[in-house]
Amino acid sequence: MDASEFRRRGREMVDYIADYIEGIEGRQVYPSVEPGYLRPLIPSCAPQEPDAYEDIMKDVEKVIMPGVTHWHSPRFFAYFPTASSYPAMLADMLCGAIGCIGFSWAASPACTELETVMLDWLGKMLRLPEAFLAEKGGAGGGVIQGSASEATLMALLAARSRATRRLQAARPGLTEAAVMEKLVAYASDQAHCSVERAALIGGVKFKAIPSDGKFAMRASALQEALQQDKAAGLVPFFVVATLGTTPCCSFDHLSEVGPLCNWEDLWLHVDAAYAGSAFICPEFRHLLDGVEFADSFNFNPHKWLLVNFDCSAMWVRKRADLTGAFKLDPVYLRHGHQDSGLITDYRHWQLPLGRRFRSLKMWFVFRLYGVTGLQAHIRKHVQLAREFEAAVQRDPRFEICAEVTLGLVCFRLKGSNKLNEDLLDRINGAKEIHLVPCHLRDKFVLRFAICSRAAESAHVQQAWAHIQALATALLGAGQE
Repeated sequence: MDASEFRRRGREMVDYIADYIEGIEGRQVYPSVEPGYLRPLIPSCAPQEPDAYEDIMKDVEKVIMPGVTHWHSPRFFAYFPTASSYPAMLADMLCGAIGCIGFSWAASPACTELETVMLDWLGKMLRLPEAFLAEKGGAGGGVIQGSASEATLMALLAARSRATRRLQAARPGLTEAAVMEKLVAYASDQAHCSVERAALIGGVKFKAIPSDGKFAMRASALQEALQQDKAAGLVPFFVVATLGTTPCCSFDHLSEVGPLCNWEDLWLHVDAAYAGSAFICPEFRHLLDGVEFADSFNFNPHKWLLVNFDCSAMWVRKRADLTGAFKLDPVYLRHGHQDSGLITDYRHWQLPLGRRFRSLKMWFVFRLYGVTGLQAHIRKHVQLAREFEAAVQRDPRFEICAEVTLGLVCFRLKGSNKLNEDLLDRINGAKEIHLVPCHLRDKFVLRFAICSRAAESAHVQQAWAHIQALATALLGAGQE
């Protein structure tokens, strides 16, 4: 494909993408395929000679689209949003064209410097403490990770390194293995499973802290666990506070937990993967109160801030704690400016060496929407969730299972778990809308998350009418 054909096919692809996005509601939101469906539809080996472009695009509809779950459909209410916008798609095209591998400043100065500035822009939108911003020349700064899971793992490994250095300084001769077997990480029993997975990868113990009646971690429960473990000879070192848990969007009491972590010299990582986007709205910023006690903070613009995956924003109070745990400088990666103190080599801030020019997406989206446009997007989704919550409350057969704060509603039929499992089976079996469940204590609960940029009140009303009709049929079948 030469430049001339690329121009022509590029225009065709933009048209195809725009048609797909604009017509996505007409596609079945969840596929009807069975596992293994794709292999029989394509040859068993790559073609010896080039295929025609037209044939590839025909196969996109024949092979790929039947197996796609349409996350951006206004009838998709599962998981949490995955952000999408035309500005971000355009930036992704430019990122692919530039094609740099931005592991160091010298590898592509614009890639590094735009990222640093965009994390400062975003930090200011959130009103983060100045200690987390790079522009003041302080010890902290921001970085784009691939996911919140990566950010949690990076924070845990940095905390492990810091704790190991501290313990070895206090007890010379103490081996790293001896330290590792005593280290304990903590998070709420509502925290994402990636926290426990990070502990598993990091080779440390993990303890889930029982949450309160609103599914939030309190300092009193954490302190009790810390005392028990220290009495048993263990060494607490790392705490994750979740703002907007995956099951029900509950919020750990950061203003309580933060001072305790500082007093106990524990690394505090704040995971706001979904909810963090909402903190750009003044009416939701109080949910971030206490972040001043954190060592690291993370959320995903690729969930709710119109920046396509992958783009997970992470800030650290002391970047030396992060880079000190991973920094290696072989001669083939060194460059003349790295010791100037004026630049950042982001390879020291992440697990992979290579990295894409992801800050372009932030730059395009922030400029073409503006803060007010991004706030309007968040507020619209919150309003749609409130609308769904009100509809559920009007039907005496249903109950709301957790406080609705942002764009997630947890609800269920009053009755057994089996009844609600059957209802979810009918909802997803009909493939008109798509939902996923959670467990809150001993209850099987349905989650209704406002996800699509294109979602409107009519979609919420249609979804609720569909759920009501399926519930009526299910309850009627049970009475027969």
